[in-house]
Amino acid sequence: MHIQIINFNLEGINRAEYEAVCDELAEAFASLPGLVSKHWLADENNNTYGGLYIWETREAYEAYLKSELFAGVGANPALVNIVSKDFDVIEAPTRVTRGL
Repeated sequence: MHIQIINFNLEGINRAEYEAVCDELAEAFASLPGLVSKHWLADENNNTYGGLYIWETREAYEAYLKSELFAGVGANPALVNIVSKDFDVIEAPTRVTRGL
């Protein structure tokens, strides 16, 4: 397993407009090879949004970084201050705490 967390701020759109775009994009994300799940994040009070991605492997995560979907989302002018971080999963204690 491999984890990716992306955070950004919205500029020029509000949460409702952003959520409408998320609804449109959800199927494209659902079809990504190696994506176990994506959790769509929102902290409206601090204008911070993003996603938590759980990937089957680091290779699946790296393939996403090279994809048209990743490039297209990153080029959206309504998403600013984008930060993407990735993490290895420490498997043994994660299993104990019911992680995937």
